[in-house]
Amino acid sequence: MEHFPDVDAYLRAGGQWPAEIRTLRPLLLAAGLDEAIKWGKPCYSHDQANIAIIQEFADNLALMFFKGIVLDDPAGVLEEVGPNSYAARRMMFTSVEDVATHADIVTAYLQEAIAREEAGTPLPPRPGEELAPELAERLANDPELAASFAELTPGRRREYNLHVAGAKQSSTRARRVDNIVPRIRQGHGLRDR
Repeated sequence: MEHFPDVDAYLRAGGQWPAEIRTLRPLLLAAGLDEAIKWGKPCYSHDQANIAIIQEFADNLALMFFKGIVLDDPAGVLEEVGPNSYAARRMMFTSVEDVATHADIVTAYLQEAIAREEAGTPLPPRPGEELAPELAERLANDPELAASFAELTPGRRREYNLHVAGAKQSSTRARRVDNIVPRIRQGHGLRDR
């Protein structure tokens, strides 16, 4: 097994799940994946396409498959990541024994993820999302703004909608719409400079 200095350094730095990561890591490397630190975590790729990443949480260690939505899950171990994630799915581990018990499943899922990536398996379409009422109303009443919004990438449109919809009060959502209108007209995303 080849060791990569940046991941070795990550493991030496500690963390909450070093023994579990040391048990999981050989499975990822045996699958023939490239290893690097991305987003501050051990990440595994195939032909420069991200396949999986190790994530440490307070109560578990996760192996997140970037395109887990296209994987079969006969073992029923893949969980959705969160409400704002679409394609990612992850397996959770709480001990070295847990990783060892699921080693064959991890290996099979990695092989499938690589095969799906090589085959160019597309992600299924994202289910339609309703726009926040305040954003939908503004777009309906301003055709030029609606045209600018439609020209944004799907990710930028979604980010704006999540930003607006994330406010609990309608007055706050309306203020957020007011604040983003200039950026939308300029064709910028919420976080673009």
